[in-house]
Amino acid sequence: MSVDAMIDVLKNYDDEPVTEVHITGGVVPKQNLDFYADFFRKAKAHRPELHIKALTPVEYYYIFKKAKLSHYEGMKYLKEAGLDSMPGGGAEIFHPEVRTKIANDKCNAEQWLDIHEQAHKLGMRSNATMLYGHIEQFWHRVDHMERLRELQDRTGGFQAFIPLKFRNQNNQMSNVPEVSVIEDLRNYAIARIYLDNFHHIKAYWAMISRQTAQLSLNFGVDDIDGTLDDTTKIYAMAGAEEQSPGMSTKELVELIKQVHRKPIERDTLYNVITDYTDHIFDGDAKPQFYKLPVIN
Repeated sequence: MSVDAMIDVLKNYDDEPVTEVHITGGVVPKQNLDFYADFFRKAKAHRPELHIKALTPVEYYYIFKKAKLSHYEGMKYLKEAGLDSMPGGGAEIFHPEVRTKIANDKCNAEQWLDIHEQAHKLGMRSNATMLYGHIEQFWHRVDHMERLRELQDRTGGFQAFIPLKFRNQNNQMSNVPEVSVIEDLRNYAIARIYLDNFHHIKAYWAMISRQTAQLSLNFGVDDIDGTLDDTTKIYAMAGAEEQSPGMSTKELVELIKQVHRKPIERDTLYNVITDYTDHIFDGDAKPQFYKLPVIN
């Protein structure tokens, strides 16, 4: 997509109470540092209050290398252009024994971690993921979390840890069976205990199902992103139960209350927007639907 085409996507949400635009794509040879800087500037000019959470170290490593800039210089340049924070994608499994098999064409663990560290030095916050339940062993997960824990001890810049369940549809590892829901919940619980210096553990209900997300709230998870508009269909393509993921605010609040947790709408930096604990929805009112554009 061109910069103008991406801005047109943003404009489609001008009448919606959107607080964040989450942007990921891939390593695209025709796009460079100035391409993204131009988009960030135009997005901020169009809607200054919008929080831009964009790109992963996989993309940053490529565009910074192409621009002949250090990770710090590149992150500083994009922050000045309007970048606010970074998502946690591209981490997969850090250990080279696994990473070279499942993500050999992506930046390595050291590069991924360093780009987050430079972002943290600039005052930006970020998230971290781990793709589990494929060919890794338990000790690979521990190694992965230990590296995140060590960086968090130094910078304190990570907000949330997000275990991502491997789904085996439409990819080159479709022969690998998926792990059970019991293993999903055990993994969340261990992450919550091990990463005690992370404030939040997040589960994507669209990837693991609404019911498993509810259960996860009893196993260390405190964030189940969210009402969304999955414009990429990425969850469905990977084989998730939700083929067209989207929940109204009312549905999400009820899902959380059913397991005796407090439903609180947050912004990107975990500031409280609305506490729905005692909120009663008007049964005759059209439920609000907060769309979150994902631009690829």
